[in-house]
Amino acid sequence: MKLGIKINKILKRLHILDEVSYYKKIGIKIGKECKLYHNNFDEGHGYLLEIGNNCTITHTTILTHDASTKTYLGKTKVGKVTIGDNCFIGAGAIVTKDVDSNSVVAGNPARLVMKTDEFIKKHKEYMKHKPVFEKSWTKKTKEEKKKEKEALYDTWGYDE
Repeated sequence: MKLGIKINKILKRLHILDEVSYYKKIGIKIGKECKLYHNNFDEGHGYLLEIGNNCTITHTTILTHDASTKTYLGKTKVGKVTIGDNCFIGAGAIVTKDVDSNSVVAGNPARLVMKTDEFIKKHKEYMKHKPVFEKSWTKKTKEEKKKEKEALYDTWGYDE
């Protein structure tokens, strides 16, 4: 592994370098207003990965290579992966192929769950009946966290 990648990886682990900046530094093209949380993107072939604008990707693996052929053929299978605009890729997804714009994707292998507009409409409806908290978890006091935990005893809700 190149020294620059090792240094960037350490900076990311120490939370000195945010995830978007880290992946951009190793050659992944990432659009505007993307939010990345705890992902594992293909670092060695990151130049083959492009992520559109306004995407949220959390606890996901995106692969642009498959080394299963290396031992037998002396070559690794590689391919470009493009994530469109306005996508949400959910926890645990393993992405090896393109994701169309305006898609919600999850699973292993990753598959389309629904279109983004359907997802937003569904959750707007839930927000009419579920607890909604006005502060980010990073700004809540211990008491506010306790109250939220109690409110979510047998349900789920939304916060900032």
